[in-house]
Amino acid sequence: MFSRIVVALNDLPESQRALRTAIDLAQNFNAALATVSILGDLPAYTSFAVVVDPAAPIALKEDRRQIQRALHEGAARLAQEHGVVATSAIVEGRDTQSILHFLKEYEADLLVIGLHQHDFYLSRLWSSVYDLAQEASCSVLGVH
Repeated sequence: MFSRIVVALNDLPESQRALRTAIDLAQNFNAALATVSILGDLPAYTSFAVVVDPAAPIALKEDRRQIQRALHEGAARLAQEHGVVATSAIVEGRDTQSILHFLKEYEADLLVIGLHQHDFYLSRLWSSVYDLAQEASCSVLGVH
């Protein structure tokens, strides 16, 4: 049924539940698994850091990239423990557009995402989930 599964990663517990679900699905369907995360733009306030240290934004972005790499390495280890090989990608750009582009490039047939239950994320979350579900070139599975 599914041959190319993508799971969206971040550092929240919901994402880890989505990862475990994606690993189970990949194992059951003998599917390829890819993890993807977004290296978003730095917050606006970091522009003030340039006054103190012109290299600060570069260092901050590299720190964020290192955190993402560690997240993907942990996901790959967990997948391997279950007999699944996972590839990884860190994409840049707008949240949904970056993921949509990756889905097309990877030729995914399922995107697994963690549904965050925090009240202050709710409107942003459902806007992003709706955009993904409407525009994705594949099925979308939300995991609580």
